[in-house]
Amino acid sequence: MTSQRNRQIARSTLIVMFAFGLAKVISLAQTFIIADVFGAGEEWDSFVTANRLPEIIVTLISGGALANAFIPVFTGYITRDEDKTSAWRLASHVINTLFVVTGIVSIIVFFTAPWLVGNVVAPGFNPAERAQTVELMRILLLSTMIFSVSGIVMGILQSHNHFLLPALAPIMFDLGILFGVAFLIPVFGVSGVAMGAVIGAALHFAVQVPGLIRFKAQWTPQLGLSDPMLWKVIRLMLPRMAGLGVFTFNFLVMNNIASRLGTGAVAALDWGWRLMQIPQTILGTAMGIVIFPTLAALSELGDENGKRDAMSGALRFILIATIPSSVGLIFVGRPLISLLERGAFDATASALVYSTLQFFALGLIVHSALEVVARSFYADKDTVTPLWAAIGGATINLIGTFIFSNVNAAQVYIVQDVMLKAANIPLAIDVDFLRATGFVGGLALANSLGVMFEVGFLLVILRRRWHGVNDNALASTVIKTTTASVVMAVVIVITNLIWNNIVGNSGFIMTVVQLGVEVGAGVLTFLLVAWLLKMEELKMLLTLIFNRDEATPDALQEAAKL
Repeated sequence: MTSQRNRQIARSTLIVMFAFGLAKVISLAQTFIIADVFGAGEEWDSFVTANRLPEIIVTLISGGALANAFIPVFTGYITRDEDKTSAWRLASHVINTLFVVTGIVSIIVFFTAPWLVGNVVAPGFNPAERAQTVELMRILLLSTMIFSVSGIVMGILQSHNHFLLPALAPIMFDLGILFGVAFLIPVFGVSGVAMGAVIGAALHFAVQVPGLIRFKAQWTPQLGLSDPMLWKVIRLMLPRMAGLGVFTFNFLVMNNIASRLGTGAVAALDWGWRLMQIPQTILGTAMGIVIFPTLAALSELGDENGKRDAMSGALRFILIATIPSSVGLIFVGRPLISLLERGAFDATASALVYSTLQFFALGLIVHSALEVVARSFYADKDTVTPLWAAIGGATINLIGTFIFSNVNAAQVYIVQDVMLKAANIPLAIDVDFLRATGFVGGLALANSLGVMFEVGFLLVILRRRWHGVNDNALASTVIKTTTASVVMAVVIVITNLIWNNIVGNSGFIMTVVQLGVEVGAGVLTFLLVAWLLKMEELKMLLTLIFNRDEATPDALQEAAKL
């Protein structure tokens, strides 16, 4: 039974990873056009800022907060095989209530948008930028209404361990944005991107409707304010909302400070975040989404050993995938950015984006790990402990934000000089990355440090509650993966030096080839070193996915720890 569950998790994860990867490819197509049209200038600053509050509404009310509270309760009905009518009644009450609440909040934000933009979100913008930001925000609020329903539909399907249609939903959303980017920008300018987002939200919901039909969903037009299970979901949701609120508040503060650092600072922060989220979504979010219903079911059954093995295995998978990805982003970041912007950025803009990317890349590992570690608490219907962790991480984030954004050029130059002499390569800090009034990459560094504390705090608590988290296996994975990643980094640096000496900067096509050569050399090196270090996780994962009949009992027993 355990081996069958692990094989299902592995294959479901691959499905979600593939779908998320396809969504990111579409997103990159958007990026090409956006970079070419807007670069890192005022119009894209306005769109990024306008999207902050609608994103917060979706995340807090109808997104991650609700899903993490709803899935464990809804899964309880399914696991215990209780009356299906009660399960669908709960789903209806949640959908209807959240739709009404989201609508009220969206209307309030719609009418107060000028004040919010001018005083909270981006006080450093000039009047023209503020007006454009208000217009974009009001368009984007339409998508929040759709996501209030679509988000909970994803939770319903995932509770049934159906991941294909929910995985396709982000693809449809990106296709809608791509439509706006490709066809509406010439007519409506940057507003076309916002219109595409609304179209994408509608497609996000529509693609999941067949799943509701398959599982014979029942909908009742009631708010269900007297339903005790609805209030249980809300009670679980509130601490998670507060935790996400802390996280998004940090981003608002970062956005506020970046808006004061000059034109392009906000956009550079967003570009670095978007690039880091490509591997983070494909690896961390995919695994977190797939493992969550399993953790919730095991928690409902009181299977502590099963929870521990499932969580540890998911975390080890994330580590062997994100540690080399983080190193790779740092060392191939420059050609990657050059490939995406294709001359749309000047030297200063490219330097700013690379600075934020490097520091966000340091946080890739912990951002991805948080997807699984936090859900381990939600599966136990504990949303309070992650809130305390988020508050601690936010405190570190805020302190770091104010400290690093005020580092002056002379101080950074000294640090850079020491790093260059020690390593003979520009690891993370370069004077060109500085604005005259601040240090933009420091905002990303503060965020990474905050999430690092959050993950560490939660693992300590989880280790006590679950009587361990397979510590030895996790430590072994970290040591071996880090070793392989360091060797990989050396090979990438050598490849880059050889390439620059022989070929140099030869335009778009050769940049693509350069990126492919460096990434290919890095991947092959990592796999070779992993094989020499006998990293059994990779072998066992392939056995679970592809060798259903040939897997030996011993192999399956060991793989259960994954």
